[in-house]
Amino acid sequence: MTYRSFEELEVWQKAYKLAVAIYRTLEDCRDYGLKDQMTRAGVSVASNIAEGAERNSNAEFIRFLHIAKGSAAELKTQTYIACDINIISKSTKNELIGELVSISKMLHSLIKSLKLKT
Repeated sequence: MTYRSFEELEVWQKAYKLAVAIYRTLEDCRDYGLKDQMTRAGVSVASNIAEGAERNSNAEFIRFLHIAKGSAAELKTQTYIACDINIISKSTKNELIGELVSISKMLHSLIKSLKLKT
């Protein structure tokens, strides 16, 4: 896997779009605690991918990808909660969960491929 910048990574692109979608989905949400947690977790996924990619070692990149994967799991949990307390619709939940599953799988594959290079 060769890239010039993190913006070229498909997983970063998907995570970035997901973070923006979370902000747009929750823009009218009055549950500020959950809204804050969800937006922070969404931003964390894309940010940790970017930060890790800018490090000068595969080991550091892998560490940040694991953090991004954890943030994706956190956001997935919060998405279930948001649906169950009627902050987001079931269809919105399903869309977000689908994206999170896809991103998590991509992160897992990227981690595996980087481990082969170390």
